Amino acid sequence: TLLACLAMKFNIACPATGCQKVIEIEDEKQLLHFYDKRMAQEVEGDVLGDDWKGYIFRISGGNDKQGFPMMQGVMLNHRCRLLLQKGSKCYRPRKAGERKRKSVRGCIVSHDLAVLNLVIIKKGEKDVEGLTDEKSAKPRRLGPKRANNIRKLFNLSKKDDVRDAIVRRKIEKDGKKDCFKAPKIQRLITPARLQRKLKWKAERRHRWEKSRAAAKEYNDLVAERLREERERRQSYKEKRRSLSRKMSEKKAAAASK
Repeated sequence: TLLACLAMKFNIACPATGCQKVIEIEDEKQLLHFYDKRMAQEVEGDVLGDDWKGYIFRISGGNDKQGFPMMQGVMLNHRCRLLLQKGSKCYRPRKAGERKRKSVRGCIVSHDLAVLNLVIIKKGEKDVEGLTDEKSAKPRRLGPKRANNIRKLFNLSKKDDVRDAIVRRKIEKDGKKDCFKAPKIQRLITPARLQRKLKWKAERRHRWEKSRAAAKEYNDLVAERLREERERRQSYKEKRRSLSRKMSEKKAAAASK
């Protein structure tokens, strides 16, 4: 029916609790606030009713009724075919150097979408059951690995040690002592790392100085060879001139006799 065609599902995610909730909107007046918006734009949640008052959503993507995903950077509100390669969104190559023309949707929201993905970036006045309430919050089994992401999660400064704030998992086994597991922190700046960078910098400078000295030695050698070649040619020309002068003098003397 017409209402079924106009209905759109909103997949709302809450990063703070790790929960997702799907709601179906059939009211065209509510959907109008999302039309012509682009991915990564923010939308106020007041348009969805009093339950979402004070919430702010960010549009993160969506699919149309045939399952084609929205692609960031394509300024269209309909489907198009693009030649995609390795590194492109919405495409995974199966062979080295493979390119393929695939159908994707533009990054502008339109009525053709079946599902619109939203992310909560600001919580409102009321809790939404199954999404933002504390009872439905899912504890993170694995914490972040990258040092900057750990700082962002726990609101740490650069002076704080991220190794103290890393998320550890408790491993329980029957008849064995409990142990804890923690991820290896990536991009961690330690004194050893700084010393290693200083060493690399000194090695690069040493290579540069060595290369510069070798180039100077080579240029001096080339200049010496050119100077010797010029002197050899000059001496050869002088010998030819003196020999020619002597031959002309002999011819002149023979002619005068």
